[in-house]
Parts: sequence; structure tokens; C-alpha cells
Amino acid sequence: MFQIIPKRLTIVLIIVIVAYFTIILSLLKHKKLNMKYTLLWLFTGVAFLILVLRPEILVWFLRMIGIVGTMNGLFLVLIGFLIMLVLSLTSIASRQASRITKLIQTQGLLEKRVRELEERLDKE
Repeated sequence: MFQIIPKRLTIVLIIVIVAYFTIILSLLKHKKLNMKYTLLWLFTGVAFLILVLRPEILVWFLRMIGIVGTMNGLFLVLIGFLIMLVLSLTSIASRQASRITKLIQTQGLLEKRVRELEERLDKE
């Protein structure tokens, strides 16, 4: 069987993935990244590590869907991962926007009630 990824490139990719994990865990440790979002990035890193250590999985998958060129397939897989990440982050941003809207509405109602109570106290 031929070698899919040269050894030197495999070593470089493993070093890059270890640095990637270090950065993600550092962001988590310093509370610059929330745990539930960290899981998304860690999942992506694990998937890439598996593909680097076992590139035949990528070749098998590409042959299964009918793609002959490994590099074309690799770009397709990377684009798929990027679309998945963007979709996940868009979903998170949408939920946060909805929560912010509800919070602003609740705050507005509470401010109105406080003003009404203050007006009642001023009248008494």
C-alpha cells in the first residue's frame, strides 16, 4: 500500500494539532471560551487528528462517495467541516440574540414597574 501522507507532513500536522489543542485548552482555562463551545472545537481537532493518523479513512470515505482525487476530497471534507462549524456558530449566535431580546424586554418591563411604584410612592 502506498503512503498517503508523507512522514514529514504527518509529523508537522501532529505538531500543529497538538498546538491547536493547547490553544483551545488555554482559552478554556482562562475562561475566554465557554465549555460547550470548546467541545465543538475539540471535536473538530479530534476528527482532524484521526484523519492525520489514519488517512485511509479519508480515502475510503472519498471512494465511497465517488471522488477519485485525494486532494479534491480533502478540500471537500475541509469545506464540509467549515460549513458545519459556521452552522453551529450561527445557531449559537441566533440563540444568544433571542435570549438577549427576551432579557431586554424583561428589563424594560421591570423598569416600567419600578417607575410606576416610584410614582405611587411620590403621590403618597
